[in-house]
Amino acid sequence: MTFVTAEALAAALPHVLAAPKDAGPIASLCFRPGFNLREFPQSLTLTQGAGIPGERWLTHSWLRLADGSPDPRIQVSILPTRVCDLVWRDRTHTPHPGDTIVADLDMSEANLPDGTVLQAGTALLQVSSVFNDGCVKWKARYGAAAKAWIAAPGHPTLRLRGVLCAVVLDGVVTLADRIIRRQG
Repeated sequence: MTFVTAEALAAALPHVLAAPKDAGPIASLCFRPGFNLREFPQSLTLTQGAGIPGERWLTHSWLRLADGSPDPRIQVSILPTRVCDLVWRDRTHTPHPGDTIVADLDMSEANLPDGTVLQAGTALLQVSSVFNDGCVKWKARYGAAAKAWIAAPGHPTLRLRGVLCAVVLDGVVTLADRIIRRQG
């Protein structure tokens, strides 16, 4: 398996940062019915109560509230298309990152501060303060350089691994939609 190098990541940073500031086109939608399972539907239902109905957030959330319930701030993950294309090189043998939405959008804190409301189809999402630093699986699948790049000095505010969001208005998102900033 050939991973992206630190040099290639550094060289690609200006391209990643040049993503649209608003109305980012959606490249893919991902539904995860179980661990290491991926489906790529044309649309997804997003709800406040269940996140993505049928996905594991409700029963196996990696972040929980004090009462043991799943943390709603991580119901939906959005990964920048340009980062996905940069790190996911072997699409035959390496799993898709699993992010709910891959969209060509600048996800930096400067562009999408915590609390920003995004329209995704008929659903509304709120960008959370939870930092997506890429899990152990990100490093195993895309390499140590890809993992280190996310948290390198000056990079956390760029949110290269994307944003985590809470659903604030139920709705449906499709591949034909764009991610649109509503406020924030």
